[in-house]
Amino acid sequence: MANNRKNPTVALIYDFDGTLSPGNMQEFGFIQAIGKTPDEFWQKSAAISRGQDASEILCYMKLMIDEARAADVKLKRDSFRAFGSQIELYKGVLEWFDLINQYGKARGINIEHYINSSGLIEMIEGTPIAKEFKNIYACSFLYDVNGVAVWPAVAIDYTAKTQFLFKINKGVSSIRDNKLVNEYLPEEDRPVPFSQMIYFGDGSTDIPCMRLVKQFGGNSIAVYKPNGKNKVQSKATAERLIKENRVNFACPADYSEGSEIHKVVTTIIDKIKFDLEFEHLKQQHRNRTR
Repeated sequence: MANNRKNPTVALIYDFDGTLSPGNMQEFGFIQAIGKTPDEFWQKSAAISRGQDASEILCYMKLMIDEARAADVKLKRDSFRAFGSQIELYKGVLEWFDLINQYGKARGINIEHYINSSGLIEMIEGTPIAKEFKNIYACSFLYDVNGVAVWPAVAIDYTAKTQFLFKINKGVSSIRDNKLVNEYLPEEDRPVPFSQMIYFGDGSTDIPCMRLVKQFGGNSIAVYKPNGKNKVQSKATAERLIKENRVNFACPADYSEGSEIHKVVTTIIDKIKFDLEFEHLKQQHRNRTR
């Protein structure tokens, strides 16, 4: 059995922008490099999307290429990673992974971390936390013979995000795969049942994933800005998702030990552990009657 009782796996799946970081990743270096302000860049991207009735994700990616070319900025993988190294992270994020991994280990739980984002894998790879993730599902670019980004390769919007939950569920790592993820696999052979998933998101692009995980027995956490000018609005949005039965919890984006989100996640891990032990106990008693 892939998901054995002795070493069950719990998957923590994170959106990135607004969930682990307080802003859109393009705002930490890239937009400044092309001589724009965040408002200018995003307003132009939104105008293109509205005017062409096009994907917001494809439009922002195409605009990055166009604006970089106009500003004579070479968008190579190293450039993206350099921008990624400037991304600001929420309080406690750097320590979070070791903290949770150790908590799970002490309880016989294998913890895996994943990114499921409409941001850019190339920039996430430049962050100091990139090494913490078993897989990063995110947008990416195609590159020419000189290693310069020329076209979107993968664009992940809010509905496309849901496919990666099934890939995690079945242990499929490839973004391009559309065969293995659709093949039948008995529930007991799936590496990560939905009931052992915890999804972290901050906004509307995460709602389908958060609702799906919750619906299938897992837990979803809506995070909101712990401070700043949009704190009240962000908190109200997260709490509304609880009222609408789309998420289980709403927590400020503070990942420090002892924080609310830390208490929620460790409690969920404990519950998963106890539920598995309870099911095993019931199975033992069933087997005695055979």
